[in-house]
Amino acid sequence: MSKIAIIGAGAAGIETAAVLAKQHDVMLFEKETAPLCNIRNKALLFPDFTSADELADKMIQKLEHPRISLYCGSNITDLQKVQSGWQLTDAAGNRYDSDYVVLATGYEVFDAHKKEELGYGIYPGIITSIDLEKMIREGKITNAIGEAPKSVTFLQCVGSRDEKSGNHYCSKVCCVTAVKQAIEVRKMLPNTTAYVFYMDLRMWGQGFEEMYRTAQEQYGVNFVRGRISEAASTYDQRVQLKAEDTLMGLPLNMNTDLLVLMVGMCASEGTARLAQATGIAGDYHFAQSVSEHLQDNLTKQEGLFLAGACKRPMSIQDTIQDARAAAVTILEQIS
Repeated sequence: MSKIAIIGAGAAGIETAAVLAKQHDVMLFEKETAPLCNIRNKALLFPDFTSADELADKMIQKLEHPRISLYCGSNITDLQKVQSGWQLTDAAGNRYDSDYVVLATGYEVFDAHKKEELGYGIYPGIITSIDLEKMIREGKITNAIGEAPKSVTFLQCVGSRDEKSGNHYCSKVCCVTAVKQAIEVRKMLPNTTAYVFYMDLRMWGQGFEEMYRTAQEQYGVNFVRGRISEAASTYDQRVQLKAEDTLMGLPLNMNTDLLVLMVGMCASEGTARLAQATGIAGDYHFAQSVSEHLQDNLTKQEGLFLAGACKRPMSIQDTIQDARAAAVTILEQIS
C-alpha cells in the first residue's frame, strides 16, 4: 500500500483523495482552516442554481474515510524529490514523507485593485463578483449607502483577456457567472435594472446558452457589447461609468448604483510556488502537465501529479472530472 500526499483540499483534492483512499493511505493538506473555501464563498452554482453549500456538504462526507488524514491550517511551502519519494515541508517546519504527490492547489481570483481605472477599493459601490456572491448568500444586496440598488452593472473580463494585466487567457467561467448573478439580482430585486458589459459571451457548457436566453427573456437583463474604460464616484455615492458600445461604435456615459467586476481566475500562490520549486511551472504561473490530451494529469517529475485548476481555469464540474482522471492515472502508475 502506497502513501499519497495531496496538496489542496478543494474540489480537486477531495475528489482525488476519495478515489485513492479505496486502496491507499492519503494525506490531504489544506492551508486554510477548512476545506472547500472556493465553493463555500458561492451561493448558487450554474447552470441549475444548485446550492453551493449542499454540494460542499456532500463532498465533505467523502473525507469520512479511515485512510484519509486531513491536515487543515497546514500550508505546504516546499516540495522536494528525495530518494524514497517526496518530502513536503509546511510553514511551521513540519516534514512529511510520501511515495506520490498530487498538486491540487487550485486558483485565486484576480486582484481587482490592480485595475485602478475601475476604482475597486477607491470608490464605494464598486465590488467584485466574489463580494456580490457574499451578498447573495446573506440575502441582502446593497449599494454604497446601504440601500437596495436601482441598477446593477456587471463588467466582464476583469483580469482575463487583458493585455494590461498580462493575463491573455479566458477564465472560462466569468461569462456564465455574470449571467447567473444577474438572474439572482433580478430575482431578489425585481425592480432593479441589470446590465452586463461584455467583449463576447462564451456560453460553452450544456444549459449555459439556455440560461443566457432566460436572463434576457424572463428577467430582462440588458447585455451590452462594450468596454468600460473608467469608473468613478458621484456626489450621491453612485458610480459614473465611461464606456463604449463596440457594437454601435458609440461612447457611453452612464451612472449605476453598483458596479460588479467579474474577476478572472489566476494561479494560486501555492500553485506558483510549488510549480516553480518542482520545475513544472507553465504559462501564467500555472502548473504544466505533460500533455493536455492524453497525459494531462502527469508531470515531467516522476511521482508528481496534477488535478484541477492548478493547471488552468476550470469549472467545478470540470475540476471534479479531472480529479477522478488524476486518481485513475495514479492507480495505473502504482499498479
